[in-house]
Amino acid sequence: MTFETIARVPAGFPVERVLPHPRLPLLACFDAGRPAVHVLDREGGELAAIGGAPAYDPARSWTRRRRTPAAAWHPEEPLLVVANEEGTSRWTPAGTSTVDVPAGAEYRNLAFGPDGGALWASPSARYEFLVWERSDVLDLASGTVESAPLWDTGVAVHPAGGLAATLRSDQGASLVLFAEPGAGLHDRALVLDADGYRTPVFSADGRHFAIRGNAYEDSLEVFEFPSLRRVLATTLSSEDEESWSRHNIAFATRLWIGTPRGTLVELDVDGQDAVEHELSDGPVTSLATAAPGELVAAAGAEIVFLAVPTAEPDAGVVAEFLAATTAVPEGETDFVRTDGTRDWDAEDLAEVTTAESGDPAWLRLQAAINTARRDRAE
Repeated sequence: MTFETIARVPAGFPVERVLPHPRLPLLACFDAGRPAVHVLDREGGELAAIGGAPAYDPARSWTRRRRTPAAAWHPEEPLLVVANEEGTSRWTPAGTSTVDVPAGAEYRNLAFGPDGGALWASPSARYEFLVWERSDVLDLASGTVESAPLWDTGVAVHPAGGLAATLRSDQGASLVLFAEPGAGLHDRALVLDADGYRTPVFSADGRHFAIRGNAYEDSLEVFEFPSLRRVLATTLSSEDEESWSRHNIAFATRLWIGTPRGTLVELDVDGQDAVEHELSDGPVTSLATAAPGELVAAAGAEIVFLAVPTAEPDAGVVAEFLAATTAVPEGETDFVRTDGTRDWDAEDLAEVTTAESGDPAWLRLQAAINTARRDRAE
């Protein structure tokens, strides 16, 4: 299996991340040198640039992370919303305008609901270190804002529809949560060590998803859906190696991984075999799924469109997940958790007092907390 190069176009600036419109021939490209989002057509023509001054300071990585814009495409229309340090803006072919948002809001994450009727934004209140309490739901047509449960990082809609995945991040343990649009969160969650992950990426048929992260390790994990069983866990680079982009995966029938060597790794998740393909002379800085059967890659200031095999989404796995789980009331935190190898409900977690050195860090932390509580009670 291989790919076909459809086109190579110059971007005119170093591209850190590409966010394709899910249906239209439009790209939102994040500038690697400054907090700007460029709207491009398929030929690389720039339609707009939102934000951008001053340039990032390479010596201040934490400031850079906070200055990186958030962006989201409407699922049907040529409408892009961008949140940056200057505020929240809306782009359409008619031009760029300001979006009215609640006073003090500093949105770090944006996503449209599956039907495009609402913009989801988090956090709701002014950002403070490690304080993420609520999110907002904005109706762009009426300007009304409602409060919603906490989420962060991004929202991945299952390719068959009817289900979305997002994260609730914490340094001790992050949760991948699953929600049925209009019905709320369901009571089964995936628990991951630490924080700093990227938005989950579903395979074309929806039977797997992959997650890049985290803040402390250049990890890549793949899970089955709906079982949430982990089928792959690896570290892409170590401290003494050239770093890999955190936006370097896309999932069609196989998982595609962009490398610092300018190649694409084509990974068969089921067979666990991989083939490496030449793509560019420079590092692959971004990889994403555009239309079904098409990937878009960024390598330096070049954008490459690729045709790859695809598959039909399997709605049956969504139905299976929903049938095996239950919608939970807003504010519920006692999810049945799995790390991809075993499950814990709230009672199990409350009783854990021992953990091995090879156990996940979040489980070792939970055991230490429970032990301390037990000792104080005695």
